[in-house]
Amino acid sequence: MPRLAVLLIPVILSFVVQVPAAVFFSVSSLRAGNGRAGDGDIATAALAIGLALLGPLALLASRRFPGPVVALVTAAATTDLLVAPDHGPPYISLAFAIVLGMARGARVWAFASVAAGWLLCVTIGAAIGLDWNPFRIVATTIGIVICLGIGGVIRSRRERMSAFRAESSRRRLSAEQAERVRIARELHDVLAHSLSQINVQASVGLHLAEQQPERAREALANIKVTSKDALDDVRQVLGMLRAEPESGERDESAHFAHAADSVALAHSARQAGAPDAPLTPQADLAQLPALVARVAHPGLSVRLDDGLTVQPPGAVQFAVYRIVQESLTNVVRHAAASEVRVSLAEEGDTIVVTVADDGRGANDPVPGGGLLGMRERAELIGGSLDAGPGPRGGFRVVARLPRGVER
Repeated sequence: MPRLAVLLIPVILSFVVQVPAAVFFSVSSLRAGNGRAGDGDIATAALAIGLALLGPLALLASRRFPGPVVALVTAAATTDLLVAPDHGPPYISLAFAIVLGMARGARVWAFASVAAGWLLCVTIGAAIGLDWNPFRIVATTIGIVICLGIGGVIRSRRERMSAFRAESSRRRLSAEQAERVRIARELHDVLAHSLSQINVQASVGLHLAEQQPERAREALANIKVTSKDALDDVRQVLGMLRAEPESGERDESAHFAHAADSVALAHSARQAGAPDAPLTPQADLAQLPALVARVAHPGLSVRLDDGLTVQPPGAVQFAVYRIVQESLTNVVRHAAASEVRVSLAEEGDTIVVTVADDGRGANDPVPGGGLLGMRERAELIGGSLDAGPGPRGGFRVVARLPRGVER
């Protein structure tokens, strides 16, 4: 229901019920005096009409000042009841004021105002000799309690809905943030590896440009292929993020997940040797030899020791590939190593991935995006990752991954 309608409907109903009836009863009372109405009677009639009008007008401010409105309308209703105790329309603006006040959080105002009004009516009415009908007192009390209950229920429902919306928003933002981190991790792994290879090949080309032009030309060709792959990766993820979600993928986090998966799949397809082929299953252990061969160059020897007897599930293979890829990228960029050993071993139900080099190492490695991404990959499938100086110098990355994780 529109907010304006919620505000105006109580005002209009209260006005229609109270004001015309108050005018009718007041005029009828004056006519019953056969023209002998005194100034006191006229003043009483004017007061009754004014009180009947005050309630609906006060309800216009109930949205901004629900508590004071309850107090004002209760005072007007109490005065109206004491001035004209035996005739007049029901003061229904009081019922609306109580419900709206409770619904908008003015519980203390509502309880205090209603209790004070009820006590004043009973005590003052008894003091001035008004003969209250017990049934009327009971009915009025029950009606007030019902209004308080209705307002309380509406307030509780609003609070539950507000809490539900806040929790839904928190979960949605959490899911979106998780997918953004996932996309950043994929882009980092793919682009950092590609750019490192470009840097290495460019250095080789510059070194061999004069002595071995054929080798330099080969390095330039490798730079062209690698840079094209990296550019395609960036274009693909940007295209996926800019595109509208499909009809069955309205959730934004699901759209982000689809984008990250597409980047990983496309990169895997090209690494498998089919740059223009359709998407193929994501990177696995079968692609590790090709990865090792691409990283190796005349100044860096890379050896792969695969001691796995049983192939783990796809999620584990993908994590192993990415961890090895990022570790080799860090070796190329930071280690100044001449030899790297990549080993895969089994320890019970655990797969141990070790990448060790003989470079300069780091006693206190700063956890940048690469190390953080590798650790996140391991933890996402229930594993762990340690990185630090090797026992014989250099740097070593050791990941322990559960063998039986399913995607």
